[in-house]
Amino acid sequence: MTLTRRQALAAGAALPLAGLAAKTATAAAPMMGGGFAPYNRFRLGAFEVTALLAGTRTVENPQGIFGMNVPAEEFAEVSQAAFLPTQAAQFFFTPTLVNTGSELILFDTGLNPAGIAGALQAAGYGADQVDTVVLTHMHGDHIGGLSGEAGETFENARYVTGAVEFDAWAKMGNEGFDTKVRPLAEKTSFLDDGGAVASGITAMAAFGHTPGHMAYMLESEGQSLALIADTANHYVWSLAYPEWEVKFDSDKAAAAQSRRKVFGMLAADRVPFIGYHMPWPAMGYVQPRADGFEYVPASYQMMLNG
Repeated sequence: MTLTRRQALAAGAALPLAGLAAKTATAAAPMMGGGFAPYNRFRLGAFEVTALLAGTRTVENPQGIFGMNVPAEEFAEVSQAAFLPTQAAQFFFTPTLVNTGSELILFDTGLNPAGIAGALQAAGYGADQVDTVVLTHMHGDHIGGLSGEAGETFENARYVTGAVEFDAWAKMGNEGFDTKVRPLAEKTSFLDDGGAVASGITAMAAFGHTPGHMAYMLESEGQSLALIADTANHYVWSLAYPEWEVKFDSDKAAAAQSRRKVFGMLAADRVPFIGYHMPWPAMGYVQPRADGFEYVPASYQMMLNG
């Protein structure tokens, strides 16, 4: 049989590939397990914003937390339409670091010192560099990283939180608050709705999840970003259905009102936001949908900011 020039070249090119396949077939690479970068950094005007993944965990029976006031059939139907399993949900814990150019400001601290310290280190920072720690509210997954066996995590920082929130927890008494927050009272400044953490960083009352729960608006050089904390705890079961009751909301009616107010504003102004429990990297947009809102995950928008 006579080979054409093209057939000969094709046969010769295939030989190295065949040899490579035979060599690697006996040395399979090990499974590495799931993984992703623990931080997401971008520019917002003159600010540099870094979302930090301080922890994630799987939680079973999500309707024990979300949609507590709707029938199981409705919860299942909504979940199926959103491609969500109903037997478990993945929780994310996302503090946010804002570098204003003159101050390094951390919003919330995660579950424990190790989680926030590890996330900061992955992003290139140390806890000793943080100038200000802002606490959006006093739930354990937001104050847990303040201190531990080694003492205060952010030894060089001042603290800022809402006056209504602090006063409410000071009266209630709570082991986490008493251990983590109360000892820092002398280093803490208190603000109300509209109060400023720093130039371009403004508090927004979003009460209901806790008595004085706060969101924050960042504004720099004409660009805006909202840090909504726990205004909504899930992108479907809370954001899309504002009246669905959430176990962790202390005042469920007020929390629903806050969701409508905050997300209505963000939708109208087309402002992106970071949600503490949104799917990592926790940033997106919101638009009106039916009687609620639709979460639109961010893609490359912030990469265009330089």
